[in-house]
Amino acid sequence: MQASAHIDTFTRDHLPPRAQWPVFLFDGLPDTTMAPRLNAATALLETDAHRAWRERIAFRWLEEGREHTLSYQALVRLVDRIAHVLVGPMGLVPGNRLLLRGRNSPLMAAAWLAAVKAGLVTVPTMPMLRRSELRIIMDKARVQAALCETSLLGELQAACAVPGQSDIPPGGILGFGGAADEGLEALLPAMPATFSACDTAGDDVCLIAFTSGTTGEPKACLHFHRDILAMCDTFGRHVLRLVPDDIVIGTPPLAFTFGLGGLLCFPLHAGASTALVGHEGPEVLMAQIRTLGVTTLFGPPTLYRQMAANMPEGGLPSLRLCVSAGEALPDATRRLWKQASGIEMLDGIGGTEMMHIYIASAPDAVRRGAIGRVVPGYEARVVDAQMQSVPPGTVGRLAVRGPTGCRYLADARQTEYVQQGWNLTGDRLFCDEDGYFHYQARNDDIIVSAGYSIAAPEVEDALLSHEAVAECAVVGRPHPLRGTIVHAFVVLHPGWTPGSEMALQLQAHARRCVAPYKYPRAITFVDRLPRSPTGKLQRFALRDADNPNRPG
Repeated sequence: MQASAHIDTFTRDHLPPRAQWPVFLFDGLPDTTMAPRLNAATALLETDAHRAWRERIAFRWLEEGREHTLSYQALVRLVDRIAHVLVGPMGLVPGNRLLLRGRNSPLMAAAWLAAVKAGLVTVPTMPMLRRSELRIIMDKARVQAALCETSLLGELQAACAVPGQSDIPPGGILGFGGAADEGLEALLPAMPATFSACDTAGDDVCLIAFTSGTTGEPKACLHFHRDILAMCDTFGRHVLRLVPDDIVIGTPPLAFTFGLGGLLCFPLHAGASTALVGHEGPEVLMAQIRTLGVTTLFGPPTLYRQMAANMPEGGLPSLRLCVSAGEALPDATRRLWKQASGIEMLDGIGGTEMMHIYIASAPDAVRRGAIGRVVPGYEARVVDAQMQSVPPGTVGRLAVRGPTGCRYLADARQTEYVQQGWNLTGDRLFCDEDGYFHYQARNDDIIVSAGYSIAAPEVEDALLSHEAVAECAVVGRPHPLRGTIVHAFVVLHPGWTPGSEMALQLQAHARRCVAPYKYPRAITFVDRLPRSPTGKLQRFALRDADNPNRPG
């Protein structure tokens, strides 16, 4: 490792033992030279190409029905002023952990860039998190200061009032996004408009990304400055292929690595523009796409189902590329979106541990039922329990390695995720003869019923192909005779009536779509499904069928 620029060495001191790291691949990384000294914010904002783009629009947003914009040149000045606030009035030094809490906005994005430029370690958090969840993150990351959107201060202040391992001192929380004469905005005018970036090493930590908690307690993933550039030069450059004229929009929070890459890093790396707007529902989002001339959309599969059901007359003519990730994309959703919009979706599988997407299918290379092929710069294989590769067409565990990989902060689960130098993502897939990977389920989403192995997503895809079903989730439910049965939780579209008759219709439909032993023997109708703050389905919250607090 390079000599660290961090004065506060907490994150480097708490990296996993080197023997527990995955193998990192750099020689095969296309178009990228990982410099030993690297500051990710500078690389995203201040290259020769960016200087040529300085008058282009970096961010745009709607306010009171009017479009506002921020150029690349103005963004650099804003970032530099915020960086001065961080190291000046807030007194932070390289390596300190800064919690960021806010909705997607130019100030939230600029705050992340400023903290990285100043050599701090960013700890972005989802705006929907509550005090107990924030307390866990603060203690795990030993947070020392926070920039927080003014409207979200309440839960953070409540979390700070609870004793823990992380104590933000008085004055260590600075609000933003409120009145112009309060908080961060009040300090900015007096700050210099230029800031010399911290001389960070490429392997200095710049981001602690917390997993979304779909399987319980969130894990803290340590990412280096070089990881930010690696995701841009792999998936961003070779699959997404944004150009300066693109305008990007999406629903993932910037605190989620899917959103950080898709809505901030990839557009900046390409000189494109991001529409940082609120997400008030699919109809409003589609209106924003039309108003702003958006070309590229990021979102989870659920978003595309909702938008397909509300597609305006004339469609979305400016839109050319739609990226789905965050959870498995059902084939029924892909086909529904193509029928409604005329656009073939770009599917991908990634993870917080890996930073972003490592297997993807570009629209011109879609194979029905497959996620796609490995992203250039990565290697992937399907292995058995002994880490031996299995033949094409055989379902097994997904193992991945490349320029990014898992490094948990003080977590015994490191040795579960990383084995023999490979990242074991927790997914079960098979790979066909042509190198296309076909998703089956998460390891814990395989249901064994009467001796048969059943992948929950396959049953969900069958149910979603019924016109009445808006959303569904399938889990295993204990059964005295069959050991486990398939239990489906179903959200119906408006106008359809839940009950025993509808359940029988859906069961019959499922039996026509998949092998009879896979159909859901129990169906519960609910108003909503439990999801993490990133929108990921939380099946663990549904698995206890006797839980009185389950949805519905």
